[in-house]
Formats: sequence, structure tokens, C-alpha cells
Amino acid sequence: MNPTLYRTIQVDGLSIFYREAGPTNAETILLLHGLPSSSRMFEPLFARLSDRYHLIAPDYPGFGHSDWPDPRKFGYTFDHLAETMNHFTEALGLSRYTLYMQDYGGPVGFRMALEHPERVEALIVQDAVAHNGGLGANWKTRRAFWADRAANESALRTNLLSLEAARARHVGNDPDVERHDPDLWTDEFYFLNRPGQAEIQSDLFYDYRSNVDSYPKWQAWMREKQPRLLVIWGKYETSFDPSEPESYRQDVPNAEVHIVDGCHFALDTAADEIAYSMENFMASSQETDSISKRRTK
Repeated sequence: MNPTLYRTIQVDGLSIFYREAGPTNAETILLLHGLPSSSRMFEPLFARLSDRYHLIAPDYPGFGHSDWPDPRKFGYTFDHLAETMNHFTEALGLSRYTLYMQDYGGPVGFRMALEHPERVEALIVQDAVAHNGGLGANWKTRRAFWADRAANESALRTNLLSLEAARARHVGNDPDVERHDPDLWTDEFYFLNRPGQAEIQSDLFYDYRSNVDSYPKWQAWMREKQPRLLVIWGKYETSFDPSEPESYRQDVPNAEVHIVDGCHFALDTAADEIAYSMENFMASSQETDSISKRRTK
């Protein structure tokens, strides 16, 4: 009844690929993916939620089936990705949406929210960081890369782009490794080894330091605006520190926090649990909006 459509649209001279499903007159959820994934990571949610919500999941420039412009001609920064994604929503005529942000989706989505807060109905954060304490021990190599790119680029590529790193993002410290589909990380490793990808991802990750500098601004925005916030966190997550979910609750005391039976890519194993939490959260958001509108009449 609600098939997924695979589309492209021209944005800022680039072909941007996106998946779309669900009734267009329903609430829109804009799903922003992480590294080194694409809109493909959200297929489990499309299968579970497209009968009730309008789902849109784009691939960033340099990822998935969107254009991969040459890094010498296109600045791979999070500011630039957020700008392209804002223009993407404008090209589709999206004026209101709930943001679902995983991993890199966090820094892209927070920039979008601060640029156009009037468009954001609510935030769903899944294994994405907005606090310096959320960057765990394996970020030592990554911080060294930011301090001296030339001296640490080789170590960074091993730490971030290797097959071992791709597997770790999916399996984390889950003791039940047999429930994880190895095609997911081998496909991602193949993607990372396509011509030009190492340069694209190194450039973008070098800019990740700008996210750390922006964390206080994002935190201040959350404390001031108190957005409706759902935080979903994989209990076997190893890319980020387990303290991060509660850090969000310090900014937004009414935030819902759910620790699910998954890893960094928690949708691999906890899609039912996540979809259920999202449905309850969206329903409570609708009820809150309804009460607020009645009070203002």
C-alpha cells in the first residue's frame, strides 16, 4: 500500500538521491544517516512506519547514490552538507518535519535546526553526539588527526575507514555476533574503497572538529528551546561514550531516553523496538500539540 520510491532531485547543481514512502499528508520524518552509510540504513523503518508517516531519507553528497563531487571542487564540510540538505528540503517543499539523526546526521541535523527552527517539529537522536564527553577513548587517534592532519592521516584512515572499523560500528561489544548480517559492513567497506572515497571521508572527518566546537551552541539551543526530544541509544555502542544519552537529558529534562538492544547502527537488530518507541513519541507529540493549540484559543 505504501511502496518505497527511489528518487533523485537536483540541488545546488548536484543529483541528490532519496527514498520516500508513506502518505504525503501525514507527519513527515526526515531521516539523516551516518558514516559510512546512506539512506539504505533506514529500510527497517520504512518497512514498519510508512503506513502512518511520510518518510524521506536522502543521501548526502559524497555518499550512497547521490553525486560524489571532486573534493578539489566541493568543500566536504558539515556546514556544506547541512546547507545542501536545507536546500533539499526546500526543493521538496518540506516546511515542517521531525528530524531523525544518526551519527553524522547529528551535526547535519543540528545545523539545520538552528538555521530553521521553525521547520522542526521534534528531534529523534539515535547514537549521535552533541557533547564533548560523548566522544570515547577511540577518539584519541581522531583528535590527533585534527591537531596534525599530515602526520596522522594514515592512522586515521585505519581507525575510521578499515574493514575492522566498519565491523566494529555494526557489532560493537554485542556478545551475540551471530545476529549481525556481515553484508552490512562489507558493503560499507566496499563503498569506502571506491575511487575518491578515502579523500572525501578524510576531508569530511577533518571538519568533524567543527562539530566539537559547535557543541556548546547546540546545547544552549536545546536548553533554551526545550524541543520535544527522543534519544535512542544502542546498549552495545562502542563508537561513542555511554554517558551521552543522559547528557541530552541534562539539556532537555523532559527528553525520552531509550536504551535499545543494538549497537551503533541499532536498526540492525532493534528495529521493532525503535519503531515502537517512535510511534509512542510521535503520538505524545501530537497530543502535546493539540493541548497547546486549545490553550492558545
